Amino acid sequence: MTIGSRFTLMTVNDFAKISDGQFVMGAKNSPHPEDGEGPVRTIYLSGYNISKTAVSNTEFSAFAQSTGYLTTAEHNNGSDVFQGQLSDPDAHPIISLNAPWWRWVKTANWRLPNGMNDALGELPVVHVSHQDAMAYCNWKGVRLPTEAEWERAAGLQIGVVSHIWQGDFPDNPTSKPTPRSVSDGEANEFGLIHACGNVWEWTADRFTRLHSPRPGKNPNGPLNGNHYVVKGGSFLCSPSYCDRFRPSSRRQEQPGATTSHLGFRIIKDIGRSES
Repeated sequence: MTIGSRFTLMTVNDFAKISDGQFVMGAKNSPHPEDGEGPVRTIYLSGYNISKTAVSNTEFSAFAQSTGYLTTAEHNNGSDVFQGQLSDPDAHPIISLNAPWWRWVKTANWRLPNGMNDALGELPVVHVSHQDAMAYCNWKGVRLPTEAEWERAAGLQIGVVSHIWQGDFPDNPTSKPTPRSVSDGEANEFGLIHACGNVWEWTADRFTRLHSPRPGKNPNGPLNGNHYVVKGGSFLCSPSYCDRFRPSSRRQEQPGATTSHLGFRIIKDIGRSES
């Protein structure tokens, strides 16, 4: 497989510097109370650099080629793909009757996002588990953002939403249900693209619904837990169904989960040289 070469590897100019300071985290009136967005609390964060875009296929390919790393989906010989990305969804088993639009595709992984077609270099890498994202970070000398760091960098509470579901979910899209290029979208006030929309993004934090309303400093989430926080929503989020495409939106995900709408972006601590 040849990954498209139109997208270059990330450089220092592709990171946004977020200065020390405080912001208001969480939301009062979430459309999904079970997600645990509240209470609203004041959080102070030390400064950090966050990638302006999600990690692309080109960037992940450099890691895989350098290390020989095989992702969770590759080990599992398959992954979860949205039915609208498949030419024949009925040829693949439904994963859950509660969400019959998800299909198990034996050949799907980051190299073959819909099980057939090669990944394009400028698209966000998907079908990566939390372990896969951590392995990339360890190789690159970076890390995943905490939920607070991610949410601060996503901007004002309304967010800049550049790519979500258009039409009636899940059967009547008015545009092709697929991710866009990591750089194909409106940037927020910090320069981040697709923080809200396009693909869900892993964070470093384990999931909890219990948050102190008191002001906090550099929170890292709970020490224990079976799920991790993902942020930002995706091209499959619609106002009528998902409605999770605000900076405060969050969802829990098993660390071994791999899907066609789940990727990640990275943090480089201030003062760290480019690897």
